[in-house]
Amino acid sequence: MAEQVLVTLDGELRDPDAPLLRADDLAAVRGDGVFETVLIRDGAPCTIELHLARLCNSAAALDLPAPDVEAWRIAIAIAIDEWGANREGAMRLVYSRGRESGGEPTAYLTIGPVAPRVVAARRDGLSVCTLERGYSVDLAATAPWQLLGAKTLSYATNMAALRHAHASGADDVIFTSSEGLVLEGPRSTVLIARGRTLITPPVEHGILPGTTQQALFQVAGTHRFRCEMAALRPADLIAADGLWLLSSVTLAARVHTLDGLPLPAPEIADELSGLVDLAVGTVGAEADAA
Repeated sequence: MAEQVLVTLDGELRDPDAPLLRADDLAAVRGDGVFETVLIRDGAPCTIELHLARLCNSAAALDLPAPDVEAWRIAIAIAIDEWGANREGAMRLVYSRGRESGGEPTAYLTIGPVAPRVVAARRDGLSVCTLERGYSVDLAATAPWQLLGAKTLSYATNMAALRHAHASGADDVIFTSSEGLVLEGPRSTVLIARGRTLITPPVEHGILPGTTQQALFQVAGTHRFRCEMAALRPADLIAADGLWLLSSVTLAARVHTLDGLPLPAPEIADELSGLVDLAVGTVGAEADAA
């Protein structure tokens, strides 16, 4: 089994240790492109149709050519066959505008091991600090060129926020708007529980639609949960019966400390974690069968 897999959109397996990008590729020099990160589990890409739909939406926001979804599916199948079926993996789909000097878009995917931090976050949970994002929840509607809600390669601000959190002794971040409303994490969706009601901030506030959150909400109703999208403030996170950061590879990471304040373990912690596992498997299986 390979320890790293690299496949270009033409379906060709490449040497993951050999150079791939040209020096003037706009992915590298401008961050001008989009990407998706997908969990590979039991030889299948979890919630892959949700990810491909979001890839297309992000590409449209950047005025990139519409992704060839069928070619992506074929490349994904080739990569997973090379990776193997008996272990988890983290797959990344990358689609950039291509070379600054012109030509076709750049498109490839990689699969590698799930990072140790992911395993730790699933097992131990996270300490999180809130940081102001510096914009209003109205910005997505009034300034679409800001690309809020698109998963772009321009992640420098997100990574800077994570470094700031680590320097402050926290594991992760929850961004807030200039009005003090909860937005999202640098690489995650915020979820709280009030009893058996699950609540996440609305995407209209300029946040990335979370694939794991969407999958969870699709199945939660049949497990006696109620699901809502609603505006939240940091005080709501503290008062909630549970707080999680949801993401495609980590899945559900419980927040045990927020801005230095310990949060009690929710009664539904194990149930919620199991439901997320079920959701990403079930929704992905339904999409693959469609």
